[in-house]
Amino acid sequence: MENTPGPRAGRKEWTALAVLMLPLLLVSMDVSVLYFAIPFVSQDLEPSATQQLWILDMYGFVLAGLLIVMGPLGDRIGRRRLVLAGAVVFGAASVAAAYAHSAEVLIAVRALLGLGGAALMPSTLALIRSLFHDAKQRGKAVTIWTGVMTTGISLGPVVSGLLLEHFWWGSVFLINLPAMVLLLVLVPFLVPETATTARGRFDLSGAVLSLGALLAVIYGIKEWARHGYEPLPAICVAVGLVLGAVFVRRERRLAHPMIDLALIGRRAFGGPVLANLLAMFATVGMAVFFTQYLQSVLGQSPLTAALWSLVPAAGVALMAPTGAALAQRIDRAHVMGGGFLVAACGFLWMTQLRADSPLWFALVGAAVYAGGLVAAMTLANELALGAAPPEGAGSAAAVLESGQELGGALGMAVLGSVGAAVYSRDMADALPAGLPHADAVRETLGGAAAVAGELPAATADAVLTAARDAFTHGLGVAAVGAAVVMAGAGVFSIGFLRGLSGRASSAPSSPDESRRTASPR
Repeated sequence: MENTPGPRAGRKEWTALAVLMLPLLLVSMDVSVLYFAIPFVSQDLEPSATQQLWILDMYGFVLAGLLIVMGPLGDRIGRRRLVLAGAVVFGAASVAAAYAHSAEVLIAVRALLGLGGAALMPSTLALIRSLFHDAKQRGKAVTIWTGVMTTGISLGPVVSGLLLEHFWWGSVFLINLPAMVLLLVLVPFLVPETATTARGRFDLSGAVLSLGALLAVIYGIKEWARHGYEPLPAICVAVGLVLGAVFVRRERRLAHPMIDLALIGRRAFGGPVLANLLAMFATVGMAVFFTQYLQSVLGQSPLTAALWSLVPAAGVALMAPTGAALAQRIDRAHVMGGGFLVAACGFLWMTQLRADSPLWFALVGAAVYAGGLVAAMTLANELALGAAPPEGAGSAAAVLESGQELGGALGMAVLGSVGAAVYSRDMADALPAGLPHADAVRETLGGAAAVAGELPAATADAVLTAARDAFTHGLGVAAVGAAVVMAGAGVFSIGFLRGLSGRASSAPSSPDESRRTASPR
């Protein structure tokens, strides 16, 4: 079935897209922008170890928890209005974070940043549905959206490192202000407001349930990944799953639910959501290993490692438009499956990485898997967005992005735990008897480096060599896991999503939309 062409977007719509990409870039950058700044924050604000973790994690927790709430809210009050409100909150919180005078204040304003980011992210993706009615143009716009989102996460540490070379740590937040001001000035002129066609009251009880479910599950998974199995993270995951089940049951019984469960059950939407979840599982799960490899194994400075970590973006720049072009000629499912299989090849390449491998070897593997993943994610985003009814695009975008956040948390937990287990086992076999602080050496590569600084030179070299070999072995085993998941995602895409190319774009998105199209107003 061929795509039914809609009215084509012009210069105004593409300019609007460029403006909307600014907040998306900054929101995704804020996930990682504090990685290099945290030592300076610790020196200035003197947070406790627990407070330091919350400074890093609070933004991501609130962002993930509120995504699924903000999508339906934008469908009801208008997505442009929600974007503008999110820009105000994000800008104000950025100023407050830059000049925070205590750890408690910084944690609180990081939560406000998450609130503003959650208002911005699903709205920018949903507005693409309103700006671009032609399927081909919408595909290009979604390709740009996906590329900006993934680039922002990689760009955060680089921008942070460059700013910290010349300014104080608050500058990593103040760079948000010009983009937010530009957004507030230009969006009212360039972006049309969407009709608030969502029916019924906003489901506040459902919003609380969904927020509690996502926060509990993601918090539990991250703590599990960080500290291993403990009762509290396991209880949090269990509570989150129970709240999620209650939320789903409630939504099924409502006349006007916050989330369209029937849409999630459709192949054209639920399938891409699952595909994106699997893609983020591999992306985030391996990102932790890759950055540690550059810094702790190859011995690069944080800024140098951050700059080299941008090189794999070349694979993204090549594969994303290639995938979009191929999807115009052959079934999207086959292109998505091919992207996942390319990513699997990249992860298999990484299994051959060694502590003494040249830098180019690691960069090639990362470029291959990153390119394949983004090509697949771009098409999954496009397919899901096209399947959503226009009046529910915000809710659909929120579900899509919530799945990505959950996939990232699962990847960090599962692949991180696999790598940590291999590292601990190898180090237990390699350490000499009677080594001081052996527990710290067996736990992490960073712990081994810290202990080695207090040992005689010969012993320190032996410990560091063993630790780097063990870490690289753990990276390789985790890469095998990622490759298996990507191969499964490729088979799933080809087998389950085949034949959907163009169907979501051309078919009426909902019975209500069919009636509106058929009857003049």
